Parts: sequence; structure tokens; C-alpha cells
Amino acid sequence: MPPVGAASAGGMDNGDCLACHGKSEIVNKGGERLHVEEARFASTPHALIGCTSCHDSVTAMHPRDGSRPSKAQCKECHAPIQAEYASSLHGNKATCNDCHNPHEVKPAIAVSGDYLNGKCAKCHDKGKTIKSHAKWLTQADLHLESLPCITCHTGSKNYVITMSIENKKPGDPLGDFKSAEYGELLALRPINGDISRLIDKNGDGFISLAELREFNHEARSKGMRLWGMMTPQVVTHTYQINDKCWDCSFCHASGPKAMQTSFVAFPDRNGGVTRVAVEKGAILDILYGTPDFYMLGTTRSTALNIVGALIIAGGMMMPIGHGTLRFLTRKNRKEH
Repeated sequence: MPPVGAASAGGMDNGDCLACHGKSEIVNKGGERLHVEEARFASTPHALIGCTSCHDSVTAMHPRDGSRPSKAQCKECHAPIQAEYASSLHGNKATCNDCHNPHEVKPAIAVSGDYLNGKCAKCHDKGKTIKSHAKWLTQADLHLESLPCITCHTGSKNYVITMSIENKKPGDPLGDFKSAEYGELLALRPINGDISRLIDKNGDGFISLAELREFNHEARSKGMRLWGMMTPQVVTHTYQINDKCWDCSFCHASGPKAMQTSFVAFPDRNGGVTRVAVEKGAILDILYGTPDFYMLGTTRSTALNIVGALIIAGGMMMPIGHGTLRFLTRKNRKEH
């Protein structure tokens, strides 16, 4: 990644701008849009081209000159994406900046499925989305937790599984899982402070099936889990409604081939993620491997939970019923 002080065409470098805009108190002079988090900006491709490449009217006298620097249009550099997006269902409903903060923009491989869905949730209420999908999609809530919206609503032909570490809020063991943050995982004292070493124990930059199984076993005792999401290998901006959305066999029959390529995404200190490749077959190993035990509720399937509860109840009825009858008839056995 380029340094924050990368040179720009206007004679000023990023450090000159961030001397003011990198301080949180600048929001008092014009709102949150003026504040740029230095570490996050440094990790973006935009840091390489420099602030004045997009704000080319800024002068050496800024802000004393009282002028408002110009802002480049995204299509000046991203014309093909702009044209693709303009013809999509979203083209006249949201601008680039509604989803992408140019000072924090990340490549697709540096974001998690939760991050992607968070962008959609700015406009699409999660509850309403689940309700509308439930009209035709079985267990809509589970599907929408396992699939970023763009898995079904963009034109990518190939997909990968991106897993992330999730945990529960401290003191709330029965609560919902959420993506574990960088600080929470750092508190687990990974080797050399490298978050990926929580799973990649040998530090070779590759996660084997054995390492994945070992982490899954350890995670249970820490209230954690690995949660995978199918994400497009190439993110497009077509935002279409694909026919594959209606075909269950797209995931549930062709899945073995589609789920051979997988990664684990680890959060970094700048709000992005770093992906580490996993040995092929990991997802199939997790899905079809024999579990150590069955726990009611882990499948999130109401029907299976009811069946499981009935089996347990049925198994308990015999000893309870037998014991009750013996207690009620104890007087008849006194003489014997």
C-alpha cells in the first residue's frame, strides 16, 4: 500500500491535506464529510493517486482563500463501471457515493459478506427484505445470512466461499452471532499479533483442513464459530434479478463444484479484511463431515428442532412413566 504522503500532481501531498482533514475536530467546521481517517485512506487505491487528483482546484492558500475545492466525478476514472451501473435497476436510485466512500473504498477481496450487506441495508430494511423473499424462498432469514445480496443480484459467473469468525456479545451467550472485530480477536493473543495465526497456526499463509478443524473445535468453547458466505468471484454493477435465484439446484446441486474455492477473511486494524486461502474441499468437509454431537437450535431449522425435541421427549417418557407407575402402586408391593 502507498504511504499516506504519496505525491500528487498539484504540488501538495496527502500529508498536507491530512494535517487538517485527518483530525476529528474538523467536523465542527463543516460536518463529518470533511474528516478523513488517515489509516483507512492509506489502504485505498485513491491514496496512490493523491488528494489533488480528485480535488484539482485546491490551492496552496486553502482554506484561507475561501474557495471550495472541486470533486472529481467517479466516471472520469471508472467509465465502464459507470456505464454498467447506469443501465442497472439501481442506476437512477443511488449515486456511487451512496455505497462507496472514496476515502475508505476497498477492493472486493478486502471486504466481508456482512460489510457488503451493510451497504444494501442502508436503503433496504432487513426485516422487509426477509419478508419479501420468504414468499418464495424457504428459510429466507438463513439464506440472507449466508448470501450477500450481490451473490444473486450481480452478473458474476463464478463464486467463492468467504468465511469469517463470528462471536457473541460478552455476557449474552444466548444472543445472535456477529462478525468478530479486530480488537476482539487480538485479545485472544494470536502468534506475533497476526490475527490469521488464530487458524493458520504454522504461518504459511495457507489454511489446511486440519487447521480448520482444530479451530472449529477450539471455537466452540469460546462462543465463536466460522460462518461462510458465497460471494461473487468478480463483483459487477449490473444489479439484476438473475434466473439462478429461483433455481435451488444452483447452490444445492452444483454446490460441490462451486464450493471448492474458499477463503477465511480476517479483520484488520483499518476496517478492512485480509483473505487467506483454504485447502480445497474445506466447505464440503464442514458441511458433510460427521459432527461431534447434535445440539438443538444449531441448524436454525424449526422443523428439525421440533422433531429433535419430540425424539428427546419420547425417550424420556418411558423411564418417567415407568417410575411414576411404580410410585403410585407402591402400596400393592409392600407385602412382597
